Amino acid sequence: MKIICVGRNYVDHIHELNNEQPDDPVIFLKPETALPLRHEPFFYPDFSKDVHHEVEVLVKINRVGKNIDQKFAHKYYDEIGVGIDFTARDVQSKLKAKGLPWELAKAFNGSAPISNFVAKTEFADLQNLNFRLDINGETRQQGNTSLMLFKIDYLISFVSRYFLLQQGDIIFTGTPKGVGPVQIGDTLTCYLEDRPMLTVDVK
Repeated sequence: MKIICVGRNYVDHIHELNNEQPDDPVIFLKPETALPLRHEPFFYPDFSKDVHHEVEVLVKINRVGKNIDQKFAHKYYDEIGVGIDFTARDVQSKLKAKGLPWELAKAFNGSAPISNFVAKTEFADLQNLNFRLDINGETRQQGNTSLMLFKIDYLISFVSRYFLLQQGDIIFTGTPKGVGPVQIGDTLTCYLEDRPMLTVDVK
């Protein structure tokens, strides 16, 4: 199974990090080892002093497909969830300055906690879906999928041109503005609409 991540998919987040708005989706991967064990905390890595939270809506692929036409992409997922793309921002900044890939900052062990997945039919409109992240009970990051530069079905079609999509693959669809640092001792809770979906303790 693959963890496929989309960067720079919300304009306000692009601006808060002073990045350039892309013409095509920015894609990177995380290995399966980025998924922590169920109910395992997030262990703050010793190679960073500035780890940020990035809450994202997730899509789980339900069948094999490649070169998927956008109009058929909705058939390739039945469930959605929420997750956190933990990012070692200090490490990422150094890599970006040298024009190097981001994996050391994005794909490290435990960097992709995910919720359980629920049927997409439980939500009225996946492209008008509120989601947020609270830290210690205070909302720090919130967004709505209507603000995506590249919509879910387009992302599936685009990615499938390059990677064979397989059952169980997970797509992180991008993070809205409001990313920021986490500290040891924090408790992070992620929501779809007002439904709590994921709680992560930082150790």
